[in-house]
Amino acid sequence: MSFATGLSAPVAASAISKTFLAGSASTIARTSLTAHQQKRHASNKKASTHLPGAMTFTEALAVLKAKEVRKPTHLIEVHIQTNPKVEKHSQPIRTSVLLKKPIKQDSVILVFAEGKLADEARAAGATIVGGPELVKEVEDGKHKFDKCISTPGMYPSVTKLARILGPKGVMPTAKKGTVTEDIAGVIKAQTAAFDVRGDKNGVVHTIIGKVNWEQQDIEGNFQIIMDQMKVLSQERFVKKEWIKNVYISSTQGPGIPLITNP
Repeated sequence: MSFATGLSAPVAASAISKTFLAGSASTIARTSLTAHQQKRHASNKKASTHLPGAMTFTEALAVLKAKEVRKPTHLIEVHIQTNPKVEKHSQPIRTSVLLKKPIKQDSVILVFAEGKLADEARAAGATIVGGPELVKEVEDGKHKFDKCISTPGMYPSVTKLARILGPKGVMPTAKKGTVTEDIAGVIKAQTAAFDVRGDKNGVVHTIIGKVNWEQQDIEGNFQIIMDQMKVLSQERFVKKEWIKNVYISSTQGPGIPLITNP
């Protein structure tokens, strides 16, 4: 009897040989894949487990372009589902990015300024401009706006609005460059920036291009937004998985889950 209990030596040798060959074939099959292919295979397996029908960005975009072939000006959007439960003090997602290919976005800019700087703000395109009286009006909820800038001279008065402007993500701060005397320059930069916002459930819905745009422009905008989401996770000190799922869709096309890097 061999060490393979219950088997004769020839049978045991045959079984061991078959096992070895099977293992070798498996090893050869695995090693024949490139590192990139193995990584993608693992990502696909993970994605298919959690997101049935998940595709790469390129594949999903091709599907949407085919679906919208007769509607070249229809929009391509991305929907990013975050997990707000991993944050101790969750606030609505609100940030700005400079896209590879700009998307026109009408924004209402409010500026706290007086005198010459107030004139510069109006000339630069600010929608709402004012001094101490504007602080009271904002406190009373009389204005709706997307972006807010303050001069250093007005900032002490503006700080009383922190409890109103802070949760909305529009409180001027020197760190963000929105407390400044370079009013015209900041307004120009704010006009060029594209706002990205999340809803109360922590889901970001944002446009990344149009159907008839080149793939590299749409994908470039998408990557910039995803990179900014990573920055936000660091700023919010999120240590656990924050981004749960990412979908891409078009005006009339389906929502397609994406295979994203972990």
